[in-house]
Amino acid sequence: MAYLSARTGVAVPVAAGQQLTVTNTHGQQVVDMWALDAHDASRFVSAPHTWMRTGRLSIRAGDELSDTARRPLLAFDEDTSSGEHDLLIPSCDIARYRELGVEGYHDNCRDNYFEALAAADIEPLPFVPQPLNLFMRVPIAADGSVSIQPPVSKPGDRVRFTALEDVIVVLSACPQDLAPTNGPGRVPTGVAYEVVGAAEGAR
Repeated sequence: MAYLSARTGVAVPVAAGQQLTVTNTHGQQVVDMWALDAHDASRFVSAPHTWMRTGRLSIRAGDELSDTARRPLLAFDEDTSSGEHDLLIPSCDIARYRELGVEGYHDNCRDNYFEALAAADIEPLPFVPQPLNLFMRVPIAADGSVSIQPPVSKPGDRVRFTALEDVIVVLSACPQDLAPTNGPGRVPTGVAYEVVGAAEGAR
């Protein structure tokens, strides 16, 4: 089991057939998550393609997450949380913190994404794909409006995915501390993650 500190990101190789578990160690911490084909960064888990596969704007255990070629990259196997995960809200970035009044630098998920891939010596595309925001609570009202509410995930809640192809998963323990994204206390915390299982054979 590895630990991802608050406000930081990491790129995690997960071979086909292996399982990745992300545990909300302290509860109420949002984790921005991306999955890229390990051999072709132009293929990545895509929110709209996943919506088409599932017929929903959110995901639940039992779903498969599709990439830009409409091929499933991850299977969502287990969820011990309330099941609220977001596929609508973009990752936080400097522009967002400027809107919230920050003048200097502020850690953000966009930079964590690029820095994690650079540390893993992976050349990314020049934009940040829509993340899967694990444990993030974004209810959709009857009129179609959305709002960001404090998560209800508890300490120890976890999600588990199986890689259907060789992937690089990027995780960012969201640094948001000016909105209730990470709970009413607005204090980002770290999370745990683990890759287990034997690979079914690399391509």
